[in-house]
Amino acid sequence: MKKLLFLLFISLSSSFLAQKPAHVTIQTNAQCGDCKERIETALNQTKGVVYAELNIETKVVEVKYKVSKTDPVILHKVVTSIGYDADDQKADPIAQKALPLCCQPDGH
Repeated sequence: MKKLLFLLFISLSSSFLAQKPAHVTIQTNAQCGDCKERIETALNQTKGVVYAELNIETKVVEVKYKVSKTDPVILHKVVTSIGYDADDQKADPIAQKALPLCCQPDGH
């Protein structure tokens, strides 16, 4: 009986300690499906990111992440480091010039 209570306590404790993912939205200057794929791939490969999806019509990427592993500052840096604006932060100019012409500002 003690073992059963102990196991029940452990399973309930881990459920309560499990952290819900946080959520952030980032306004980008993405223009096409290639931009969408590039941004989503970079964010989804970032440590702590649970889920990232870009709405190409609104140019907003929604990111769910683990607070213990990353934060919005890092997520914004990921987006700018691959050549896109992230809210009020400008894209890295070298990375931006390395994008295909259609993905650069005014490329479409």
